[in-house]
Amino acid sequence: MALDAFSGTWDENVAAHLLRRTLFGPTYSQIQSAKQKGLTTVLDELFVFPTQTQPVTISDKEAIVAKGDTWVNALFPAINSQETENARNESLSGWGIQNLSNESFSIQEKMTLFWQNHFAVENSSDARATYYYFKLLRDNCLGNFKDLIKKITIEPSMLQFLNGNSNTKNSPNENYSRELLELFTVGKGEQVGEGDYTNYTETDIKEAAKILTGWRVDGIQSSTQTAVFSSFVQSKHDISTKTLSKRLGSKSIVNANEQEYVNYIDILFESDHAPQFICKKLYRWFVNYDITPTIQNQVIDPMVQLLIANNYEIKPVVRALLSSAHFYDISNRGSIIKNPLELVFSMLNSTSSKLNYATEVNYDFYNQLGGICAVMGMNYFRPPNVGGWPAYYQAPNYTRLWINSSYLNLRFLISSALTLTDQFKSKVDNTKYWQISLIPFIQGLSLPSDPIQVIEDLTLIFCPKGLSTEEKLKLKTILTNGLQDFEWTTQYNQYVNNPSDETMKKALAFRIGLTLDTLFKMPEFQTI
Repeated sequence: MALDAFSGTWDENVAAHLLRRTLFGPTYSQIQSAKQKGLTTVLDELFVFPTQTQPVTISDKEAIVAKGDTWVNALFPAINSQETENARNESLSGWGIQNLSNESFSIQEKMTLFWQNHFAVENSSDARATYYYFKLLRDNCLGNFKDLIKKITIEPSMLQFLNGNSNTKNSPNENYSRELLELFTVGKGEQVGEGDYTNYTETDIKEAAKILTGWRVDGIQSSTQTAVFSSFVQSKHDISTKTLSKRLGSKSIVNANEQEYVNYIDILFESDHAPQFICKKLYRWFVNYDITPTIQNQVIDPMVQLLIANNYEIKPVVRALLSSAHFYDISNRGSIIKNPLELVFSMLNSTSSKLNYATEVNYDFYNQLGGICAVMGMNYFRPPNVGGWPAYYQAPNYTRLWINSSYLNLRFLISSALTLTDQFKSKVDNTKYWQISLIPFIQGLSLPSDPIQVIEDLTLIFCPKGLSTEEKLKLKTILTNGLQDFEWTTQYNQYVNNPSDETMKKALAFRIGLTLDTLFKMPEFQTI
């Protein structure tokens, strides 16, 4: 069975594959450390979450909370609340991208993005609600799938987004009931008739809309309440008995008021449709978009059985997948094209290029990067529709949708901005800029004075399928400026012996930057 545990040679290339898929850009030292520790210990560490942070105020337009303090449990001003909301959304966005930049050695950020794609929600009209939506995903990203479905169903941002807060017995709204079935749990399956799919029918959508009536959102932009929360209004709830179709076992659901949605979700998990649906999405996220009949039988089906056996806990399934021989098969390396966030932070995180400015400047840079990624097709806080980003559901291209002539040009531009110039500047302080830490990065490699080994190390970090001899020679020629290898060694050692020599420092940094920029524009870098 292809989900059997990996038993091959645990070397640096295998370790690098795992870290590229679970982190937003591993460093050389992380890869070497993982190689030494072994798969079991590395997975143990990846599944530990860091201490959570909260977004803080960075704008004078925030009317309630002082700069540097968090607003997540603060009131709204009684007047001019929109300026405060805009300030909080700016803070929230900066905080979200900062989490990717400052990720610890943990799978949490990759899993949080997975769930953001699965439960695609537009920003609430209250940044506090949006923050707690993301906190729900972060806190439960390796938790219980069924429980997460129950929590997200009455989550204020979701209630707002899919009109659950206006779903009443006199005016049932089917938006959430439809997406709960089609996108969040069981999936459609094949259409077998008018309004009839193998996993549910239109009748189930209508009946579920009644089941979900009576929920509302309180505290939105309130000047008297510090929290946004959902509540159940019994008088707005449909108390009739609802009858599901044969696709859902022809079950009858009697009135249970605020617990009725829980009973309904339990029914959705009585078959293996929901486990099948989420296991396929996890497979496409971590392994490969191509699910063949063999993959279905030998990988997906065992994942499904493992999920059911563990009462729908996600962590054992993800761990088994990342421990499997199939995951490490050479055919799966480089099979996923990087999304814009993976692209940008594989440049920054893998080179340990961190910001160390004041929070306001840092958030400004993070927001700029978030805007650039949005133009490349991935807005971290705003998936384009309720289905998430098309690259994760639209057959047959899937992640190849991240690459087109417009996106590719932008990918190249951000590479050059981070490697060759100091033009990626803060908008709040144009004396501050963000560039890859070129010389410190090279100094962290195995033998920075040897141009051949430098290129080997770059290949290990950035190229899942490696590089050809010709491509490595091309990069080495750029690094050495076409000179003999010993010339690079001499130049590097001269800098080490006299790091205050600005002329030598700039010359060395330029060659490194040019080499990385060339590498970042190669097809081999565009995948993980």
